[in-house]
Amino acid sequence: MSILVQKFGGSSTGTAARREQVVQHILEAKASGHECVAVVSAMGRGGDPYATDSLLQLVGPENNQMPARETDLLMSCGEIIAAVVLTGHLLKAGHRARAFTGGQAGMITDGAHGNARIVEVKPERIKQALRLGFIPVVAGFQGETIDGDVTTLGRGSGDTSAVALGIALGADMVEIYTDVDGILTADPRVEPNARRLDTVTYREIVEMAHLGAKVIHPRAIEIAMEGHMPLRIRATGSTSLGTLVQDGLGGSVEIKSDRLVTGIAHVCDMVQVQLEAGDSFQASDLALLVFQSLAQAGISLDMIYVSPQRIAFIMEQRWAENARALLADFPVEVHVQPNVAKVSAVGAGMRGVPGVMAQVVAALQRAGVSILQTTDSHANISCLVNEADVEVAVQALHCQFALGQER
Repeated sequence: MSILVQKFGGSSTGTAARREQVVQHILEAKASGHECVAVVSAMGRGGDPYATDSLLQLVGPENNQMPARETDLLMSCGEIIAAVVLTGHLLKAGHRARAFTGGQAGMITDGAHGNARIVEVKPERIKQALRLGFIPVVAGFQGETIDGDVTTLGRGSGDTSAVALGIALGADMVEIYTDVDGILTADPRVEPNARRLDTVTYREIVEMAHLGAKVIHPRAIEIAMEGHMPLRIRATGSTSLGTLVQDGLGGSVEIKSDRLVTGIAHVCDMVQVQLEAGDSFQASDLALLVFQSLAQAGISLDMIYVSPQRIAFIMEQRWAENARALLADFPVEVHVQPNVAKVSAVGAGMRGVPGVMAQVVAALQRAGVSILQTTDSHANISCLVNEADVEVAVQALHCQFALGQER
């Protein structure tokens, strides 16, 4: 049995016309010889009646004492509604279909309500439905604990549901349908010359996702990489094949010698924090206590730099005041730089190649962009810049590495 798992995001199911496009994608795959399993997100986005944020507004911000268990019950409803509605469209088209909650589909999670992790997938009911000739339509973003409590997996994790289910079913591929025609070399709202990539490796796309690209959830890519599950990112309603994400073991993904950089990612709304030590001690001696204090407050740090005289890092803007209050207890001078952004050049081809950082710095200098801080790995170089310079920085790097040109 050739199984194809197709995941459809909220923008793909938000209107009746879009849902009809979803039905066509499913039927085209079946006509090609696949048994199809659809995984859906809540219909529409913020403001739409059945979007997750709209459901949360039913209890209102004044009811912030709502337990996490009950909040998960409420948040799971959007995907269940979408699964039932899409099942109705398939039935209307003359095809047998059956809707499943995440728990019914076999998604067993831990008990971390709001951000649960899948610990096991038992897809027996989905396999049975396929054998009986049904098209299973599964509510993504959710699962159940071994005690039967409904959990949600965190925002954007419908992709994770689809990939985990695909691996458990032994699917040939997981297709992720969204409103973007695959993975682009940069955000097209910032770089008009952004181009669709035909193929990328898991490593490249997971770096891009963590560094600001929002086409697919990073955890979904990590699970796909662990299970060697090919992914295809496509646009709903388009005949384009989009972008294939694979590890290259079968030769489908080639890292060309001249493709140092695959794409440019960015994330805004960040602040930079610098801690300067006095003459009587070294800043590095305080690093552990500083990081432990911020971690206990649930504040995630990035671009961390530690030297005897200085500690520097960045965080989301929303944590700035809380962090400032916590750091006031330490014998350091605290400098907070708001309105900064992280711009990253990503590419598996840069590993071991000298001079890539020099090209990054040269491009930004020519564009008049000041670099506040840098960090790098084998597959990315990230620069902290002023948020006002993001567009110029992205375009300069995109041009430097000729990402707008066909390969």
